[in-house]
Amino acid sequence: MFGTITPLFPGLPGGPEVLVVLLILVLLFGANKIPKLARSTGQAMGEFKRGREEIEDELEELEGEDGDDEVVAEADSETSSATTTETSTETN
Repeated sequence: MFGTITPLFPGLPGGPEVLVVLLILVLLFGANKIPKLARSTGQAMGEFKRGREEIEDELEELEGEDGDDEVVAEADSETSSATTTETSTETN
C-alpha cells in the first residue's frame, strides 16, 4: 500500500555529504574560527580521557584496598579464634 521505506542516510556519508557539511560549517562559524573550534574540541576530548583514566585508577586502588581489608579481616578472625581456644584450654 505505502511501498518501501528508504532511509534518509543509508550507510556512512560519502564525499558529497561531507562537502555539504563542511560548507555549512564554514557558513556558520567562518573560516578563521573552525581551527579554534577543532582545537578546543581536541582539548576537551583530552581532558575527558584524562578524567576517565584517573577514575579508573582510583577504582583499581579501591579494589586493591578491599582485597587487603579482607586479608586483614581473615587474619584477625584466625587470631581471635586461636586466642579463644587458648583461653578455653587454660580454664579447663
